[in-house]
Amino acid sequence: MKKNRTEEDVYILAVESSCDETAAAVVKNGREILSNVIASQIPLHTLYGGVVPELASRKHMEKINQVIQAALDQSGMTLEQITAVAVTYGPGLVGALLVGVAEAKAIAYGAGKPLVGVHHIEGHVSANFIEHPDLEPPFVCLIVSGGHTHLVVVKDYGEFEILGRTRDDAAGEAFDKVARAVGLGYPGGPKVDKAAKSGNPLAIHFPRARVEGAPYDFSFSGLKSAVLNYINHANMMGQEINVPDLAASFQYAVVDVLVSHTVDAARELGYDKVAIAGGVASNSGLRDEMRRRCKKQGLKLYYPSPVFCTDNAAMIGTAAYYEYINGVRSGWDLNAVPNLRLGER
Repeated sequence: MKKNRTEEDVYILAVESSCDETAAAVVKNGREILSNVIASQIPLHTLYGGVVPELASRKHMEKINQVIQAALDQSGMTLEQITAVAVTYGPGLVGALLVGVAEAKAIAYGAGKPLVGVHHIEGHVSANFIEHPDLEPPFVCLIVSGGHTHLVVVKDYGEFEILGRTRDDAAGEAFDKVARAVGLGYPGGPKVDKAAKSGNPLAIHFPRARVEGAPYDFSFSGLKSAVLNYINHANMMGQEINVPDLAASFQYAVVDVLVSHTVDAARELGYDKVAIAGGVASNSGLRDEMRRRCKKQGLKLYYPSPVFCTDNAAMIGTAAYYEYINGVRSGWDLNAVPNLRLGER
């Protein structure tokens, strides 16, 4: 393990603004959350059926100072007591990222503190460390959100081997598009999950895509198209659509692929621990099916509480702690990198 614990406590002030949540947190020694403040923009973007990047950036500028001050106040810490400042610098919406990066750089420079840039996906993986003190690398992790679907081996803190990724739509993106098409609205993931609870997941058979030569890669565009074709055909024929059945059948098709790839990878590569992360990791269907199949295969499953699945700064502070104790420091030229790939710096 690269983890080299320091003698003194390490307090990280973390900032997250990669999409539509303005968030700040204070994290002690990577696993203890002293504060975790999130200002959500969901009511604003619901008016438009999805995230509007320019509006998201403006709202971050309005809220970020207040959110950071609230995080410090709730933690009982002052800037002088903070060890380092961390911030998400990619991937994400470029304008939204720039707000957080500029703020974190200004605070770190003014307070004379080290700056640590954090990869957003690494943050999602690290959310699992917050509530599971027994979880240590290596393990297989599935990261599923509105913008990302990755299957990785967490070889060590901050060290990843990518097994598979989506070739087109991310899983969360498919949820949003199907929810919009069937009239459930935004945000799509929670609304589809809620509707699916009263539906029959076997009512409609939707396709499961396999990528030839890449057994752990994902593809959801064909599934999304199949659902849209089903809706269009029903409308043309004047047939009433059973929304709960459609939601349950679509959700099960997504979950079936996500779980199969993850469990197969862990079993075939010889890992006995599996974790899930990202906004879609709070989906009840995914959690239930992953629990069932992991238990059947003798795998130990980890996942964060819903508040740590969606974008938050606590997970960024946790990831930053392990980067910090391993000597990672960012320069004052740190910039937003909207298409930052996992493993890049």
